[in-house]
Amino acid sequence: MTAVLEPGTVADAPASNPLDDARAQLAAAIDVLGYDQSMHQLLGTPRREVTVSIPLRRDNGDIEVFTGHRVQHNFSRGPAKGGLRYSPDVTLDEVRALAMWMTWKCALLDVPYGGAKGGVRIDPRHYSPAELERVTRRYTSEISPLIGPERDIPAPDIGTDERTMAWLMDTYSVQQGHTVLGVTTGKPLSLGGSLGRATATSRGVAHVAFAALGDRGIALHGATAAVQGFGKVGRYAARFLAEAGLEVVAVSDQYGAVAAEAGLDIPALEQHVDATGSVLDFAGGDVLDGAALLELEVDLLVPAAVEGVLHGGNTGRVRAKVIVEGANGPTTPEADEVLRQADVLVAPDILANAGGVVVSYFEWVQANQAFWWSSDEVEARLATRMDLAWQSVTAHARRLGVPLRAAATALAVERVAQAHQQRGLYP
Repeated sequence: MTAVLEPGTVADAPASNPLDDARAQLAAAIDVLGYDQSMHQLLGTPRREVTVSIPLRRDNGDIEVFTGHRVQHNFSRGPAKGGLRYSPDVTLDEVRALAMWMTWKCALLDVPYGGAKGGVRIDPRHYSPAELERVTRRYTSEISPLIGPERDIPAPDIGTDERTMAWLMDTYSVQQGHTVLGVTTGKPLSLGGSLGRATATSRGVAHVAFAALGDRGIALHGATAAVQGFGKVGRYAARFLAEAGLEVVAVSDQYGAVAAEAGLDIPALEQHVDATGSVLDFAGGDVLDGAALLELEVDLLVPAAVEGVLHGGNTGRVRAKVIVEGANGPTTPEADEVLRQADVLVAPDILANAGGVVVSYFEWVQANQAFWWSSDEVEARLATRMDLAWQSVTAHARRLGVPLRAAATALAVERVAQAHQQRGLYP
């Protein structure tokens, strides 16, 4: 493992627009597939988007106004599907990019959805649960004409959780006059949630990581891994990697990072985070600069935080053999090219972190049927979906002679384009 770097020694990511990255990936797929400009324009343009104002009466009586978005990129293969995030960094272009990536993710995993995404520009850490509930209910009421089990099904994302989804489901149900369990996924089990949903994205990341390491001839037991992010995805991914015999030598969150050459005790780290709210000051590891984690000499790197963390300013120093993207859009196109030339295997986000949408689909199916599956059934069906997708993408990459991201995007774009062509154009 590389030496610890002092804070500030690694350049911050240059300002970038995730929508530019999403559009560049689409353009590359269009070129591979040989589609004309009209199909490119059709696939690159969101079908519907709305921006809403969200006034909040704070607990002290003050009024604040927030901005929320919901973008439905595509619904040719079924209703739109995508998360809802609360973050001070939310922008309309970010939501557009995430909705587009969700379209490709659903198509790649052969889930009968199109892509959508929502966001509210708010830092949830600075607001009480009662205030966040009022924000959620007002946002839901504003976008309710666009959502529903047959239209658009939100789910948790950064800054939101199963409680947020319960508020959303209840608000929508009150407006409809009856309980509508299928309007959202990622709900509490007592309100129609699915067993296995909370850890589904992480399990999918782990499945793909095991396959990718095997592809490079790296044995799981004793392999080293670094996980950037210890939230919904990174925390459980680190747990599953450690349970499989990997040595998770470094973990970070928004406050900093910790590292241990012999591997971190992940269960103990989880207990520490539950008690303190951060990985900082964990007795079982040394302090590490958060940016330096990305440059450790490890077998596996899992960026599981936010977009654009691997970019032209730092990718030349990345020494991982395999990268499995737990976050959406963590690698810029410029970084992709650097990694390709360095022969680093990159398992792209639309494949690697698709476990969440797969089990969201399972939850939606269960809600519509009012029939619930066991956790073993959910996990077995998830494993089958992820393994089949990995095999399809790697086979496609070999046929085309391109990296996994290009192959995955081309495969997904082709499926969406076929749906457009078969449905025809109205009027």
